[in-house]
Amino acid sequence: MAPFDDRIRAETYELLPKTSLSSETSGRDYDHEDSLSSTKSRPGLAWEHPSPIGWPPRPDCLAFPRRWWSGDGHKTYKYRPPNSDLDEESISWGRVPFRGASRRLFHSVVPGDRSCTPRLVLWGLCKIVLGFLGVCVFMIVFTGVFLPSYTRLPEHYQALERLCLNSNRAGRGNIYGEKVFIAATLNDPHGSIVGGQWGSAVKELVDLLGPENVHLSVYENDPDHQAREALESLGGQLSCNTSLVMDHISHDELPHVSLPDGEKRIKRIAFLSEVRNRALRPLQTNPSTKFDKLLYLNDVAFNPIDTLHLLFSTNVDATGHAEYSAACAVDFMNPFKFYDRYASRDFEGHETGLPFYPWFTTVGEGQSRQDVLDQSDAVRVRSCWGGMVAFDASPFQNNVESLSSSTTLAKPPEEIEESPLKFRYETDPFWDASECCLVHADLTYIRYGLNTSVSTGIFMNPYVRVAYEPYTLSWLPYTRRIERLYPFIHNILNHALHMPAFNPRAWEQPGDRVMEKVWDVESASWKMVKKTIGPGRFCGRRSISVLNEFAGEGEKAFVTLPPPPGL
Repeated sequence: MAPFDDRIRAETYELLPKTSLSSETSGRDYDHEDSLSSTKSRPGLAWEHPSPIGWPPRPDCLAFPRRWWSGDGHKTYKYRPPNSDLDEESISWGRVPFRGASRRLFHSVVPGDRSCTPRLVLWGLCKIVLGFLGVCVFMIVFTGVFLPSYTRLPEHYQALERLCLNSNRAGRGNIYGEKVFIAATLNDPHGSIVGGQWGSAVKELVDLLGPENVHLSVYENDPDHQAREALESLGGQLSCNTSLVMDHISHDELPHVSLPDGEKRIKRIAFLSEVRNRALRPLQTNPSTKFDKLLYLNDVAFNPIDTLHLLFSTNVDATGHAEYSAACAVDFMNPFKFYDRYASRDFEGHETGLPFYPWFTTVGEGQSRQDVLDQSDAVRVRSCWGGMVAFDASPFQNNVESLSSSTTLAKPPEEIEESPLKFRYETDPFWDASECCLVHADLTYIRYGLNTSVSTGIFMNPYVRVAYEPYTLSWLPYTRRIERLYPFIHNILNHALHMPAFNPRAWEQPGDRVMEKVWDVESASWKMVKKTIGPGRFCGRRSISVLNEFAGEGEKAFVTLPPPPGL
């Protein structure tokens, strides 16, 4: 094959009669144009034309035939690639530019010339990317300013906030003088939590509620010297009733489960249930004081006024009183990522989707997701925790007989002790469920039985947000503003990742008699056992997490073990 330059110079051009273009130029008069040219038109004359730089278009870039017209001072030529088999109708049309400006214009539009160079292709891609980024920036700004998510507080929220900010009176945030029991369990090495933002927020919260209306109970297992000092210092700065307990839980006191290799281990949830129940002891052993609300706090950074909204503003009735069995905040590991998926279930008992707004999936009726999209302050759920939970206190303080952490599961549903409600764990070795989910399941069953199609009385309040670092908490007012951009991609990714995960026991109801595969230690095999089940089957998953009783420095306090084969 001839070199490329030789092929270009071998190209031929046929000078065409004016009449051949008359139908396509809509009667345009070319006499004037032809008179400007030094070359006279001769119909049918064919001649060789030396190729200027960049002209004619390269055959390898000629993707499809086009017709081009340029301004005065141009001849109309038919371009025929060398050795071409194209018919007359497939041959491209063009005008050879004789002047600099026209030449540049011609080169900018003819395919196969400069538009085929890598630099111009790259510039075209850059323009597409810049345009896309511009659209994204516009949508972020527009959404954040005009359509912010969970930013415009309802009127009764604003009224309570004004009341707190415009006065220094103790108890100004507790309009009806309700009694609040605050419980917390901490793991606070070096006292950094109690001595930091958490301790300051608790002191401010007690002042807003009124010290005479508050009892603070904090339980800490095996605190170090600095943690003890920090907790004692906090107690000395509070004028409310306090129960600050620091002791050691012996592993011998906790129930053990047998593993397939014969080893006996402590389930992590059994330990956590015991710790949480110890923080509730002052509530359940002092029946003389009737509390209206129980507030359970994790070691989170929080805004005290947000806590008042959770306690007193969530799902208010016509009289202005909050109506719920439980109301949860939303907790974050970073400014975008929701944390407590393990304890959270939507209104139908499904796990959440990916851990960003709107958190819940479209599986089933998708009521929880729709409540979030509707900006409700009372998102209907089966279970939640979110680092901070407000309960109606009555189920936790009546009938103070001592109950073990596994009482609710060990008895048939009709024999469940209704009060005091406690945290518990699943006794099945290879079936785990969060104690924070199971307590909601028990609470719902006690109050509603199996009739949970309309309401469970349990709500998530996305107006109230907490974080595990003060830095993250400071960003939440800003990152929430653009959340309405997320639902579309959230839904696509949930479907792509097959979320939520399948739970084979999710639809089992309290009181059902079911055949269940359980691990038999003596035979070291799985057996089918018929049993009556209790509440909270939607909380669980097939796994086991046990305490790492001999953890070294830097090791996790618990480990997750795989179930034996055969499930």
